[in-house]
Amino acid sequence: MSKYTIILEYDPEAKSYAVTVPALPGCTSQGYTIEEAIANAKEAIGGHVATLRDIGEPVPEEIERPQAITIDVAA
Repeated sequence: MSKYTIILEYDPEAKSYAVTVPALPGCTSQGYTIEEAIANAKEAIGGHVATLRDIGEPVPEEIERPQAITIDVAA
């Protein structure tokens, strides 16, 4: 069992959550609720990892967790 950080971003136009996986470039998903987005991300990660293994590519492991920080900026 591996752990991967996912990033969820709400898209108000699509009324859904976009999901990216920083440790797995190109692995993306979406869902209309957070729960659906997480479930879809698990499926996408599983498929992405399986494909990498099938084609003989290394499977990246997440060594250090990404950090999200909100900062104030005078604009």
